[in-house]
Amino acid sequence: MRPDRGHHLQRQAPTPADATRAIHHGESFAEETGTVMPPIYSTSTFAHGNPGGFDYTRSGNPNFRILEGVLASVEHCEHATVFGSGVSAITAIASSLSQGDLVLCEENLYGCTVRLFEQVFAKFGIRTEWVDFTSPEAVSSIAARKPAMVWLESPTNPLLKVIDLRQVCAAAKAIDVPVVVDNTFATALVQRPLQLGATLSLTSTTKYINGHSDALGGAVCTDDPTWQRKMVFAQKALGLQPSPFDCWLITRGIKTLPLRLRQQMANAAALADHLADHAQVNWVRYPHRRDHPQHVTAMQQMSAGGAIVTIGVEAGREQAYAVCKALHWFTMAESLGGVESLICHPATMTHASVSTEVKQKLGISDGLIRLSVGCEDASDLVADLDQALCLLR
Repeated sequence: MRPDRGHHLQRQAPTPADATRAIHHGESFAEETGTVMPPIYSTSTFAHGNPGGFDYTRSGNPNFRILEGVLASVEHCEHATVFGSGVSAITAIASSLSQGDLVLCEENLYGCTVRLFEQVFAKFGIRTEWVDFTSPEAVSSIAARKPAMVWLESPTNPLLKVIDLRQVCAAAKAIDVPVVVDNTFATALVQRPLQLGATLSLTSTTKYINGHSDALGGAVCTDDPTWQRKMVFAQKALGLQPSPFDCWLITRGIKTLPLRLRQQMANAAALADHLADHAQVNWVRYPHRRDHPQHVTAMQQMSAGGAIVTIGVEAGREQAYAVCKALHWFTMAESLGGVESLICHPATMTHASVSTEVKQKLGISDGLIRLSVGCEDASDLVADLDQALCLLR
């Protein structure tokens, strides 16, 4: 019998590099055909007693397992569970909480995460408190507040705050509190929250993992078998599963993640340096620049600076919109992480559901603009931004 491709890979390369892990998915559930890429298993149900143990796609599908295997391999962890979107992955974790539980959250989270906690799960008795986890007082408050869960992003959306994950996770672990880290902006190629002490590493696979802006997905990775069982239960019981087609697209997309991300991060670093000297730009946030407030932490826990750049300009909403709309190579749109560059006005887009008071407190002003840097030629992106920023003169 021909050996399984995954086992063959393991014998030849016991510790493959990440670029190799992203390409080789192992089991395809179609070994008899010799297919290099797995097919799309577009079926709602399965015959009873099949070797894979599948019964109904809401509770599992070959395309789910293939993608989960790749994600766990790239994350260097034991388990991965895929969901229909990043928000579905957030919902799966939050659904494990009980009435009266307190979630201690980083104050600058993705707007949809804030909306879920404040407008959905609050109705079921889940309490949230929002703190600045870059401050020592917030870290020490974990022991005093005794939350049921700590919820972080790093870098955060859209301010790119970098949280000292090792420090926060150690404080939480001391009182046996699980820590969730939304790692969407970094991906496992730049930062591995589980190795820094997190319980769960969450990512919207819609973004960099897929990289082509044509599929929705989310995933939760963990080394904890109990949490893995909770995620599988949520996937099935709450109907949070992805489609087989989206999983197939994301499995295809992740194969080029190392190549894409390398180009995107090189472009982002170059743009950050250029914009820092631009007359119409007040400030730039990019984790691996020395002027980033948490630069030292970013250098310690992130292997690179990522591909998101946030800038502040002297502009109201209409002026900021005019800049965004004047760009040729940057499309003004929600989302991030694709091969194409996108520009976003967080105050009215990703964080539109966040109250005006909270946005003012955090610094999400009308003059804040977020760039998701793509794979285009850096000189074209620089020239494009320069001509658009001229509108602010």
